[in-house]
Amino acid sequence: MKKLVLVVIFVLILITSFVKNSTKEIEDQIFVINENIRPLRSELEDVLLEFNYLSAPEKLVQYQTQYFEKNLIKIEIMKIKEITENLEINDLIIKNYNE
Repeated sequence: MKKLVLVVIFVLILITSFVKNSTKEIEDQIFVINENIRPLRSELEDVLLEFNYLSAPEKLVQYQTQYFEKNLIKIEIMKIKEITENLEINDLIIKNYNE
């Protein structure tokens, strides 16, 4: 009878040890995943702020009137061909302004 009780206790200790090790590994994996997600959440918040606040049509119109009223020129979309890398923005503005 004593042997049976000792064997049962030993088996329970082994099972407990196995379960603790398994849960520890799972907790470590969860921690690593959460640490990898943290910078992505921060980046998502920044992008959402930019999208919702800075690129809202009302804000863009406000910025246009506030900062670029004299510098922006309306161009017909059919006149826009292709912009190459070596073409500067100022050249494009001057060309279209003179036309």
